[in-house]
Amino acid sequence: MNLYDGDDAASRERSRILIVDDIPDNIKSLNAILEDDYSISFATYWTKALEIAGRTLPDLILLDILMPDMDGYEICRRLKSDPTTRDIPIVFITALDGEAEEEKGLAAGAADYITKPFHPAIVRLRVQNHLMLKLQRDRLAALTMTDGLTEIANRRRLDLHLDAEWRRCARTQSPLSAVMVDVDQFKAFNDCYGHAAGDECLKRVAQALDGVPSRPGDLVARIGGEEFVCLLPGTDAEGARVIAERLRAAVYELAIPHAEASADGRVTISAGVATVEPTRDGTREALLKQVDDRLYEAKRTGRNRAVGP
Repeated sequence: MNLYDGDDAASRERSRILIVDDIPDNIKSLNAILEDDYSISFATYWTKALEIAGRTLPDLILLDILMPDMDGYEICRRLKSDPTTRDIPIVFITALDGEAEEEKGLAAGAADYITKPFHPAIVRLRVQNHLMLKLQRDRLAALTMTDGLTEIANRRRLDLHLDAEWRRCARTQSPLSAVMVDVDQFKAFNDCYGHAAGDECLKRVAQALDGVPSRPGDLVARIGGEEFVCLLPGTDAEGARVIAERLRAAVYELAIPHAEASADGRVTISAGVATVEPTRDGTREALLKQVDDRLYEAKRTGRNRAVGP
């Protein structure tokens, strides 16, 4: 039985399924049906189920209704109330097949039911159908959250990600850092080389920035014009300063000519850095205000540098 919690690098190419059941034999049965096609993780208790779901973000959750201490309905409601996990489809696995139970499960947010005892062909087809629907929804969502010019995340994606990570960091008492970046003297670049060259410059800068953060929760987004934000959940102030310097160096090393620039005749960026300890009643805007103020300070004191925190 080859089960793991979703962190194995080789597992990431396949769709990920989380099985939540307190009876190991049920997990073994489902695993035997699905393991050849999908990456399987499992949990036998509700706290572990919520932890794995929030950390690994599986593509589908198969959830038993009759669980100890907290039943599947409540687990489902909690997953659906959390912005981080609410879009993960949940299929109940249960021996309960009455209409009232089915109505209760669908009202809690479940997408479907699989009844025990398991019929392998039915399980495979239902899982396949829900994963296909999830893939289609994800592709549509990606189109609405991608910047059309640079093909990295846009402002809408940043806002949603910031909201989710703020909640998560508040819950886990983790720091949340951000770096706001602005391309130095970009208007002068456009005036000198033309808007087509300006667009190409922004594309190259965006890809360089996007290649710096390495953790799954990190996000680089274009928020408008020549401005970008790098969100760094779980990163402390010192770590954020290191990332900010790497962002600055990544753009500097592109060596894009800029005859009107004050820094070595090439395109550079300025960056503002801030770190906060999120609270449930805190405001996300305070973090963005801090990085914006420090970005202004980086511009004022000479450009091609990072300031803060």
